[in-house]
Amino acid sequence: MTLPAEAYLWFKTLHIVGVVVWFAGLFYLVRLFIYHVEAEELSAELKGPFQQQYCLMERRLANIITTPGMVVAVSMAVGLLITQPSWLHQAWMHAKLAFVAALLAYHWFCYRLMGQLQRGECRWSGRQLRALNELPTLLLVIVVMLVVFKNQFPTGAATWFMVALVVFMAASIQFYARWRRLRQEAAATSSEANVG
Repeated sequence: MTLPAEAYLWFKTLHIVGVVVWFAGLFYLVRLFIYHVEAEELSAELKGPFQQQYCLMERRLANIITTPGMVVAVSMAVGLLITQPSWLHQAWMHAKLAFVAALLAYHWFCYRLMGQLQRGECRWSGRQLRALNELPTLLLVIVVMLVVFKNQFPTGAATWFMVALVVFMAASIQFYARWRRLRQEAAATSSEANVG
């Protein structure tokens, strides 16, 4: 059975939309986890309400945006593979599917972390969660490069520049978070000294 060319275009369109929604959810979900963990440092009267609000936001984001985006992305990918079965015999698709499996594992791991946060059992620090939040960026870059370049995956200077750029962006986020935290600690120490 041959599907019309229009079916391929619809599958592709909806797959891209699903991927955008899925990644938007994944990026913001772990950011909420960071805020949730850092709420531990708030005073007792603020900590409870903030953490309850983060629990609600995490559940809604995961269940209303992130997971539906994943379902659309994956189901439309299946539609694409049905219209283009020859892709399943190509090395770039095997690599892409391996990275997609890693993304699905990351998605599942986010749900696990969300459950731990809601039960008050999460042992991850804000810094560890910031590092975790960089993983989908790296996976996204690799998957997009595989789709664009297919079997001619580049290994030249431009590729290494892109890898360096992603690493630089991740490191910059980590350094900024640390700089902000040190500034807040210095301001708190300064205000305590002025009071004393």
